[in-house]
Amino acid sequence: MAERQRDVSYPWGTGEGGPGGRSAQGARGAQSGRKVRERSSREDVTGAWDELVATARRTVADGLVVGTSGNVSVRVGDTVLVTPTGVPYDRLTRDEVVGVDLDGRQVLGSLRPTSELPLHLAVYRTTGARAVVHTHAVHATAVSTLVRELPLIHYMAAAVGGAVRVAPYAVYGSPELAENMLRALEDRTACLLQNHGTAAYGLSLPEAYDRTAQLEWMCRVWLTASSVPGLSPSLLSREQVAEVKERLRGYGQPEAGRLDRGPAG
Repeated sequence: MAERQRDVSYPWGTGEGGPGGRSAQGARGAQSGRKVRERSSREDVTGAWDELVATARRTVADGLVVGTSGNVSVRVGDTVLVTPTGVPYDRLTRDEVVGVDLDGRQVLGSLRPTSELPLHLAVYRTTGARAVVHTHAVHATAVSTLVRELPLIHYMAAAVGGAVRVAPYAVYGSPELAENMLRALEDRTACLLQNHGTAAYGLSLPEAYDRTAQLEWMCRVWLTASSVPGLSPSLLSREQVAEVKERLRGYGQPEAGRLDRGPAG
């Protein structure tokens, strides 16, 4: 059963009361505006939480995590919504929102946030990320035990910034792991965590998830090709991947704030 702590108030306040000395009309106008902002904030959080839960459930359905071994987060303003520790994703409801500020103080919900919170917050503090996905995907985890960098087996390495690095092992949930991950993520949007799994981020949950799935697929391709006796897979050069990275800048449909993404097709 998930551990619970005291209920925490919503960051948008209660909408009650107001400073004294205002005219009745001014006070009513201010209260009306405040209520509109509060309603908008609640709707933003509710929508983001629904998408977060759907993404977390997808990581299980697609075999990227087992049980509650991974975690997902999304940033809404200065609040980070994150999956709670030890709660199966199919049991999460709309009423179980978990949110923290960028310093890790809980501002929403009573369920405790994921034990990997330092990892998520490190990404938000140092990048423009709006979403983070962390998994224990099988092939990616296997690769993390074999090499220090995923060999350039496919041009989709360009979609995460280039050759995928492996962050040295550190115990889960530790500041050391977060620091190791940040070094591996320099100029990248995804990395492997040695003997652990994956970390990826993006401007949205779909983007962060897609990068996670692409990374797991590339790891599977490399492991499959490397397993053929007597043969070694051909690899791309960094220059070839850099060329693809430039081409990906114009891939897909126009979109505000768009980052490089997507397979060629």
